[in-house]
Amino acid sequence: MGVWELLLVGVVMLLGLSGVLVPGVPGSWLVWAAVAWWALEDQSGLSWVVLVSATGVLLLSLAVRWQLPPRRLRESGATPRMGVYAGLGALIGFVVVPVLGAIPGFVGGIYLSERLRLGSHRAARAAVRTAMRAGGWSVLTELFACLLIAGAWSGAVIWG
Repeated sequence: MGVWELLLVGVVMLLGLSGVLVPGVPGSWLVWAAVAWWALEDQSGLSWVVLVSATGVLLLSLAVRWQLPPRRLRESGATPRMGVYAGLGALIGFVVVPVLGAIPGFVGGIYLSERLRLGSHRAARAAVRTAMRAGGWSVLTELFACLLIAGAWSGAVIWG
């Protein structure tokens, strides 16, 4: 697979990662489709392992999300700005503390957004609890699965 095709796969993955935070966009399926495209073009043993693993992670995240309460983020007062902060926090956390850092990064992004909006620690902490109960865990589960898939793909491309 050429450099331009790898860049296109990466762009589709980034669109999928950002699509996780936007309601109605099939973000996790875009990430999976990018991995499938790469695996079908590359056709090495490593690419197939990454594709099968990505499929398993995606199905596991779907099973977990079915057990969580439905998303009601708009009703809880969540804003698009909060989604951006949460997504960037998860991405930064994922890079700084590999894999597990996405969880505190996501929650920290929501806290930062609400602290800037509301001004006080107590109100921001209450807003984080409300957002996580209203569907934040579902978004975090999907985003974490997509970050794992994107990380596995990146590792396979760089070191494989």
